[in-house]
Amino acid sequence: MKHALLLFAAAVVTMGHSPAVTNSTGAHPRQQSWMPLFDGKSLNGWKVGENAATFSVEDGKIVVHGPRAHLFYVGDAGGHHFKNFEFEAQVMTTPGSNSGIYFHTEYQEKGWPDKGFEVQVNNSHTDWKRTGSLYDIKEIREKLADDNVWYTQHIRVVGKQVTIKINGKTVLEYTELPGAVSPEGHPGRLIGSGTFALQGHDPKSKVYYKDLKVKILPD
Repeated sequence: MKHALLLFAAAVVTMGHSPAVTNSTGAHPRQQSWMPLFDGKSLNGWKVGENAATFSVEDGKIVVHGPRAHLFYVGDAGGHHFKNFEFEAQVMTTPGSNSGIYFHTEYQEKGWPDKGFEVQVNNSHTDWKRTGSLYDIKEIREKLADDNVWYTQHIRVVGKQVTIKINGKTVLEYTELPGAVSPEGHPGRLIGSGTFALQGHDPKSKVYYKDLKVKILPD
């Protein structure tokens, strides 16, 4: 009996000192953390092409107000090149305004970005495609957020699956099918990889962004 108890105690000690579970590479699995894309003070890490004055920083916010322009992320996070990710920003529109958040895009000096997808920011503009729409891919007609109120816009891309959330609620899901082709007028609107961009739509639109961040997800 004493011998059996000693064997049991040894087994317990061995179990208590078993090595931690590791992944296939031998490294401990680690959850990727959120990385800020905007320092709240400047446009460091961002690059704008035409009409640079459309973008400014005021009281911790990116202010978008002026002629058509696009502000591209070119900073250190993820080498400004993202494939699978979660992106989140606090957004506030003013009445009649239009803007957008691009992903899987690349820097372009002029015009509307050819590469990547635009997630619509629009709660009362004359364009019926409302906030959360995947522009010219899958549209939302319903108004999901109010002007002059901060709301959360969340974009998640894994593989060929895109999920859009507004204030924590899933409002759009899209899966790019094999053999998909770009819609007319958008030659690079296919899931791949790239950076983010904010859109200045027109001189009458005024939109605010803050707390922009990204979490890189595994391939």
